[in-house]
Amino acid sequence: MLNNQESLRDRDLYLRKLIAFQDMEPVKIITGIRRCGKSSLMRLMARHLRNSGITDEQIIEMNFESMQFAKMSAEALYSYVNDHLPKDRRVYLFLDEVQRVDQWQVVVNSFRADFDCDIYVSGSNAYLLSSGFATYLAGRYVEIRMLPLSFREFLDFHGFTVKETDKLPASNNWRIFDSDGASYEPKELLDAYIMFGGMPGIADVGFDTDKALALLDGVYSSVVVRDILEREKRRGQRQITNQDLLKKIIMYLADNIGNTTSITSIGNTLAHEGLIDQDQRERKPAVQTVQAYVGALLESYVFYETKRYDVKGKEYLRTLGKYYIVDIGLRNYLLGYRDMDIGHIMENLVYLELLRRGYDVAIGKVGDREVDFIATNSNEKLYIQVAESINDPSTRERELAPLRAIRDNYEKMIIAGNCDYPVTQDGIKLVLLTDFLMSP
Repeated sequence: MLNNQESLRDRDLYLRKLIAFQDMEPVKIITGIRRCGKSSLMRLMARHLRNSGITDEQIIEMNFESMQFAKMSAEALYSYVNDHLPKDRRVYLFLDEVQRVDQWQVVVNSFRADFDCDIYVSGSNAYLLSSGFATYLAGRYVEIRMLPLSFREFLDFHGFTVKETDKLPASNNWRIFDSDGASYEPKELLDAYIMFGGMPGIADVGFDTDKALALLDGVYSSVVVRDILEREKRRGQRQITNQDLLKKIIMYLADNIGNTTSITSIGNTLAHEGLIDQDQRERKPAVQTVQAYVGALLESYVFYETKRYDVKGKEYLRTLGKYYIVDIGLRNYLLGYRDMDIGHIMENLVYLELLRRGYDVAIGKVGDREVDFIATNSNEKLYIQVAESINDPSTRERELAPLRAIRDNYEKMIIAGNCDYPVTQDGIKLVLLTDFLMSP
């Protein structure tokens, strides 16, 4: 049993998802970038089990980044669990960073078949779900996709209390208090969220820029070395070998969040700067090289890619998608904080929040216009524009125009950093960014 349960902070959004699948057949797979809280979530689930009457003997927790288990083979893992099984009772297995065990999917499938067990595993790379995993557990797993802290979680982790006020026309619907009772406007703390980002470890160092940057440097280094360079070594592939080139591609994507981007455009920029070889016969960069590096970044959850969707043609388009970074604090670490990018930063925040709320997200194409996001789930569809400010009438009209051009009856909204009068106009909601991020 771990001895640091007292320090755990709640991540209710994800814990509820795990509890919903407790004692069901599917293996629970928790995925997400390093340091986003996967290990803590597994400890939260173990604590929930103990509070529900499950004994310590029934819970087996293994972290494969610990020296205790670091060199463990699949056969040794099976033997270890078999030797620690409780007699005549169900066992709950927590296997943290399990992708470090070669052929882990074989042994996890054996656990499922051989033992009375409920299995929870985590991994920091999407390759976890494509490494022969489907062959062994097709239809028998559920993925819990974990992200860094939401704005509400950020406030909670930093010790703030949120209270909703009466609805006001100019919308200051929330008041936030620190542990000393001092009151803050949501916008003040949103600025801190944008500056420091949502990595949970930031809460341990507070709003100390130097310490926060040191923590983010550790996140960046561990992702690049362990989840990209080492991953390729384990797979026997050698595309991802140039750490300097990898960083250049990371910097390019971080600098272009919210911009339409193609692999070719990335390659052209890198070739122009002499950072990547060109195919001399066709005089263009080696696209497959760029694709391999970008693919590794997507697999490691550093960036997320979203496709374009033709609303009228009702089909996804193959070209000119967008990339969003997993954490704005990580972007600030890479590029330095630049408030001139606030529009794209806001767009990135909204994109991540939509993912947290379980939506599939695409960019909308409506004729020659673009809708920032089409968010869909099994029950609803949302069309969303994101704007820094819509107080200027001409800006407001420009943002409204693509939404007006969509003729269906699904909900449409503009989310704005500044909006003096959040109302509904032509059936389209005008919503403050702070209200959107603060709402349950």
